[in-house]
Amino acid sequence: MVSKKIDVVIADDHSLFRKGMRAILDDFSCVSNIYEAANGRELIDLLKVTEPIPDVVLLDLKMPIMDGIEATEIIKEQFPSVKIIVLSMQDDERFILHLIEKGVSGYLFKNADPKEVEESLVAVIDRNFYFNEEMSQIVYKSFLKKQKLKELHEKVAFSDKELDVLTYLCQEYTAAEIGEKMQLSPRTIEGYRKNLMYKTGSKNLAGLVVYAIKNDLVEI
Repeated sequence: MVSKKIDVVIADDHSLFRKGMRAILDDFSCVSNIYEAANGRELIDLLKVTEPIPDVVLLDLKMPIMDGIEATEIIKEQFPSVKIIVLSMQDDERFILHLIEKGVSGYLFKNADPKEVEESLVAVIDRNFYFNEEMSQIVYKSFLKKQKLKELHEKVAFSDKELDVLTYLCQEYTAAEIGEKMQLSPRTIEGYRKNLMYKTGSKNLAGLVVYAIKNDLVEI
């Protein structure tokens, strides 16, 4: 379970959906404050004045004035600590992967059950990303078509320890847990993580996981 209470923003232009989602979040023991925004501009304005800054945004993509994609770009630039979980019915693989590359930490279909919503909130705080099995398969199948293992290894070389750390990160272990398994300090593991992100050009841990799947460096 997450070690701290989570402040959440629901960003969606449908008031009924926001109210329903708020009712669901109210039942989660991990959630503290809940905020609402009807579009991307309201969301950005809310993040600018809310103290402390919310931890997670549950983000709809199709909103007036400013949509979710533009809002994502601004949030990643101005509020990098905020985790974004997209809520959408869009199941196009290229579109989902594009959003992950933009820096979102999770992607849920709007028909997800409350338990999965709660799991995703805890995961993006504790592990920095959340992909369910369906989403992992989408990522895997899409990238598998684009690259071969030989081509990928020609571009970036990894040490054995980097690959070990990468595998554990994809299995959602924390730096402390990985350090215990590899008999290294959490600080050393964090150094490996930062180096992996630098080598792969990943913006966050979710992007690193996508890269690992894309490069066939880990097994789902």
